[in-house]
Amino acid sequence: MTASGLPSLVEAAPGASAVTLAVAREGAHDVYCHGRLSHGGPPNTPDALYEIGSVTKTFTALLLAALAVQNRVGLHDPIDAHLPPGQRPRSPAGTRITLLHLATHTSGLPRLPPGLLIRALPTYFTNPYARYRIEHLDQALGRTRTRRRPGSRLTYSNYGMALLGNALAHAAGTDYLTLLTEHVCAPLGLTSTTCDPSPTAHATGYRRNRPLPPFAIPALPAAGALRSTGPELLRYLQAHLTPTATPLATALHTVQQPRLHLPRSQDRRCLAWNLRETGGRTFLFHSGATRGFTTFVGFCPQAGTALAALTNTGPRLGGRFIQAGYVFLKELST
Repeated sequence: MTASGLPSLVEAAPGASAVTLAVAREGAHDVYCHGRLSHGGPPNTPDALYEIGSVTKTFTALLLAALAVQNRVGLHDPIDAHLPPGQRPRSPAGTRITLLHLATHTSGLPRLPPGLLIRALPTYFTNPYARYRIEHLDQALGRTRTRRRPGSRLTYSNYGMALLGNALAHAAGTDYLTLLTEHVCAPLGLTSTTCDPSPTAHATGYRRNRPLPPFAIPALPAAGALRSTGPELLRYLQAHLTPTATPLATALHTVQQPRLHLPRSQDRRCLAWNLRETGGRTFLFHSGATRGFTTFVGFCPQAGTALAALTNTGPRLGGRFIQAGYVFLKELST
């Protein structure tokens, strides 16, 4: 049954050279690999690293929850408490952006920081974030105004989630990856999950059958810089299924608590995670993409199932890879 989802994922990823499916069900776990790391390259294996794009946001949310458990930050802390002067977006008088607003996409911040699109244009279809550096972000923060009153409306924001990672790193006096490794990856035994694009087992991303350079997002790593493998993502998801078996039990419970309803939907938003109740089951899931990769992860606590689906081709209009991953997760959970 578990291997039966691989053909549908391969079919839903035209132009990809590699697809990996990692599945946990009834206490067992399996990893299935299709294809090669690049067209004509070495075989795809469980060690292959994929760019996971916005799935990174779930790691950032767990980092926030882990630091909150340690009382190093609070979910309701205003971001002003954890950012240097001059690097604080402005909100309407009498309102404050909190860390919780950032983690639930209700900060009122735009999707992208000011100035990013202009710098992205020369490499927009290959590596759009690469030319936007931390100094550009620092300059943009002080002149950013929220578009809506914080907490009043859900608006998906890469800018907001990146700012959350930067605020946590500033509060700890270190960088995002070091903080994430210490408080999330190491406690969960994730030894390969990284922002580093250089490992030899890194799959090559493709867009419209053209190979792309490794995705770079130097100023906004907490929004989408991570690379991971099928087995490591599955280990990460299994930690959410059995939090008490990990050192991060309270934090893992915290990120799964619904915080608000999504507009025009019965779905709800947790800390980064989407939550959907259907057929008597609860599903938590998130997708991610870069120009050359697409990822879907999800789990069902009642059924004890989890799934990570990864491919080395970017999303396209009408693409079905993410939906195919979600459908297979539902099938596993019935």
